[in-house]
Amino acid sequence: MNGALLRHTWRVQRIKLAIVSIALAVWGFVPPIIYKQYGSQFAGLVESGLLPKEFARFGGGDVFSLSGSIALSFIHPIAMILTSVFAVGFSAAAIAGERQRGTLEVALARPVSRRMLYLNLLVASFAFLAILIAALLAGGVSGAVFAGVVEELTFRNLPLLWLNSVLLFGAFAAVALAASVSFDRLTPAVGVTLGVVIVMYVLEVLGSLWPAAEWLQPYSLFHYFQAKSILSGSVFPSDMGVLAFVILIAMVWALVVFPRRDLAAPS
Repeated sequence: MNGALLRHTWRVQRIKLAIVSIALAVWGFVPPIIYKQYGSQFAGLVESGLLPKEFARFGGGDVFSLSGSIALSFIHPIAMILTSVFAVGFSAAAIAGERQRGTLEVALARPVSRRMLYLNLLVASFAFLAILIAALLAGGVSGAVFAGVVEELTFRNLPLLWLNSVLLFGAFAAVALAASVSFDRLTPAVGVTLGVVIVMYVLEVLGSLWPAAEWLQPYSLFHYFQAKSILSGSVFPSDMGVLAFVILIAMVWALVVFPRRDLAAPS
């Protein structure tokens, strides 16, 4: 690792990281309160048949339990947008953005190889995501304490939830970096990554809401992040293995493609 490069990346991103972390903590604070205030009413609507059972478990989360509400905070579009600031935005722009501005050559003129530059950016992406997920979890725990339901939470399961979440969004960050090293412009790098994230999100949500489309879920990386099950004590190591495998494939692609690319002059 290159300490100078990592410190520079941190300095450039620290304000954005602080803002997004605070936003995620605030968002994570809300679902446990909704569960406390309205969980029983929603449960009554489902039991009465007024609300379809499938619509009560959006993407694997719900408001009928504390674990379900925290799970909902992770896979809700608000959390997706906020985490994508770094999982997609930072990672996709890390190389392609520099290339488009014509500043990548300046960075590579220093004693930093292309592979080392890529690995430093990958480590920075994962570090940023680890902080963001910790902020989201801290918000959820704080919300549970505020709502007076924290005794329903099993704290020993939180590290596994954090790890599984980092692997999920880290997989998207790895894909974004692989796209970033493959293009000379920011737009296609961001477009490819956003396309992957959106398609996989739709497959998971559609499969969870519509039983006939349930077969689509295994094709989505979100399917391998079962937050409610983890908080309930059911851990599936194979899910983390799938996410780690995707990260590895994206890393191999980037480490093979980036050093072999010709960096034409920007136009």
